[in-house]
Amino acid sequence: MTTLDDLRHAAQSALLAAGTPLQFGTAGWTALPGDLAAAAADADHPDWIDGGLTARVRRVVRGDGSAVALKVARSECLVRNRDGQRSFLNELLRRRELHELAERGQGIAGVTPTLHASLHEGVLVSPWIEGGERVAAWSERSIAQLFDTGAALLLAGLFEWDFSPGNLLDDGRQLWLFDFGYMYPFDPLRHLNTAGDGTSAPQFHLAERFETRCFFGHLLEQESQRGDAVALAAFRLEKEVALACYLRLRTALAQRGAGAAVLAQYDSVTSQWRDALRGDLAALYLREGWRSHDADLDDDLRGQTCTPMTLRRAQWLIDQAHRNYDTLRAGGALERPGGAPTREALLARLEHDHERAARWQVAAHPG
Repeated sequence: MTTLDDLRHAAQSALLAAGTPLQFGTAGWTALPGDLAAAAADADHPDWIDGGLTARVRRVVRGDGSAVALKVARSECLVRNRDGQRSFLNELLRRRELHELAERGQGIAGVTPTLHASLHEGVLVSPWIEGGERVAAWSERSIAQLFDTGAALLLAGLFEWDFSPGNLLDDGRQLWLFDFGYMYPFDPLRHLNTAGDGTSAPQFHLAERFETRCFFGHLLEQESQRGDAVALAAFRLEKEVALACYLRLRTALAQRGAGAAVLAQYDSVTSQWRDALRGDLAALYLREGWRSHDADLDDDLRGQTCTPMTLRRAQWLIDQAHRNYDTLRAGGALERPGGAPTREALLARLEHDHERAARWQVAAHPG
């Protein structure tokens, strides 16, 4: 079966082989201006933010007093898989599409604009988000803005896989998404996501991606610092916002002629959420927490890009396997194509995953 990944990889390879120029931006520059070129070349400047696996970013104040975010592709990507190796190229392709949408008056709130992007130069320049900080406490406003942006991207035919904390900034008024390395095109009227044939992995969707890459990490912090009851209350708020968003999204997709299978999946998800919000929300928390921590652990192991949070997720899974194996199995959280593993097999796999996560910790990289 030819997958959507196969089609995307082939298109990327063809573009690279053809040497097709990829340069655009609202600034209209034919090349990176001298001051920014000098800043990009100054690899030892202390303002570089080295946490990114694909590129380095720094704040540069220009002669007119304006501040920009200068993003420079790493000479060697730290992610050890094909999508990671091509994530900077992919980001520029998606930013070009978003740029074209904005030029047609269809810009998406919460998406940082592109001043200048060039594949040849390996650079991307966008406005610096003044006051922008990583989200420390998710509010109803910030959660709603994330879902609004994610839904607008879906309706525009773009599926974002990586709502990780480092890709989100909040300036106190607007939540911003500014990294698009793992955002891929798809047909939202026929597909659920970009995995497989677009319908073969229905477990991946907007809320799941946010929860897996970001929100359950936040809830893990809440569990350890403030207790399970606080974490469950935060989960309830997120699920209420997600439910309202999905009902609006389902209506919009139906109005545009989405297929029955797509609509049925949204109906199934929202029905589960509605039942849990009216009844046993803790059971949903356990089931979806397992799904998200397990999926994020697997993602980090595949890319060999593990962090201290990866280890914490792995330990949470080990703890839950000890305490709640029977509940997890009864709720279907452990199901695999070959059936649910035994408690012993599950714990052996998780202990091995924890060992690998400790071995593949990613340190800050100079460039």
